[in-house]
Order: sequence, then C-alpha cells, then structure tokens
Amino acid sequence: MPKRGHLIIVSGPSGAGKSTIVRAILEKRPRLRYSVSYTTRPPRANEQDGVDYHFISEFAFRKKIDADELAEWAEVHGHLYGTSATSIEETVSDGQDVLLDIDIEGEKRLSARYPEAVSVFVMPPNMKELEKRLVGRGTDSAVTVGRRLKNAKAEIAQAHHYDHCIVNDVLAQTVSSLEAIIEKAFLNG
Repeated sequence: MPKRGHLIIVSGPSGAGKSTIVRAILEKRPRLRYSVSYTTRPPRANEQDGVDYHFISEFAFRKKIDADELAEWAEVHGHLYGTSATSIEETVSDGQDVLLDIDIEGEKRLSARYPEAVSVFVMPPNMKELEKRLVGRGTDSAVTVGRRLKNAKAEIAQAHHYDHCIVNDVLAQTVSSLEAIIEKAFLNG
C-alpha cells in the first residue's frame, strides 16, 4: 500500500495572487496534483471548465451537498465553492500530493477533516496593492471590488490560524517561499 499523499492548502483574499502562485508551483512540481474545485460562479475570460474550476449550476451544487459528496464547501462573494471528497481521498490514498486553493472557511473544514494538512495563507503586501490588483483584473464592478476588499480584511484577520503565512509582494520570492514550505512538509511526512 503506498504512503498517503500530503495536502497543501493555500488560502488568502481575492486578489492576493493565489491562482498565479499555484500555477507557478504546479509548473515547477508537475507531480503535485491540483484539486479542481466546484463553483457556481461564472468563469472568467481566461478560465477553463475542468481546469480552473468545475463550473456548475447552483442546483447541481446543492445536490452534491445533499449527497455528502463535498469534503468542504462555502458561500464566498455570493457564489458556492466546494471540493470533492472522493477526489481528495482517492488522490492521497494513491500516495499523490494535492494542492488546494480554497477560501478560509474551506480551509477550516479541510484542516478539521485532515489534521495532517499543511495550510498556507497568502497575504497581499497591503490593502492599497490589493485594491489595485482587483481593479486591474477588469472583471468586477466597483461594488464587487468593494465587497472583496471588505471581505479581505476579515480574511486577513484569520491568517494566524494557518500553519504558514507568506506575503505576495514579489512573485518569484513568494513562489520560492511556498516551495520551501511544501518541501519541508514532504520531508517531515
């Protein structure tokens, strides 16, 4: 029976750069498996179904909740997000390591279910830079950006619950920091 894989959970406020960091790590570590979450939000222009998220209807998502198919789920910014319990269990049972990009509520649920998981919170350098990044996306209205900034303050207040916290100021340094955390987790596990 293979050794169980590791879970690496990455969270942080919208606009902190989680997706960019995760993509960079996956390019450097192709054996690391990315957990593709389900969501009810519409895809952004550069996102692909089944690659970035599984984009499904709210009805289909709620059926997954009712069938207890999700290891974690939460409503974030008015949309539902969740992670397949079967997918995680099959992957780690097969000895493969899984990288998850999930919100703080999802992290709490996953860390309770998988206490051996390593959690990493990605911080923006400051709120002004976070606002600049959110506006720079060009995908959200001013009202949505305002809501995301308000939510970011509450999320950042939860960073101390994570095993690690990294500030995404210089992308290459942030990726190197996450790589070091992952390497240490693999050596200790």
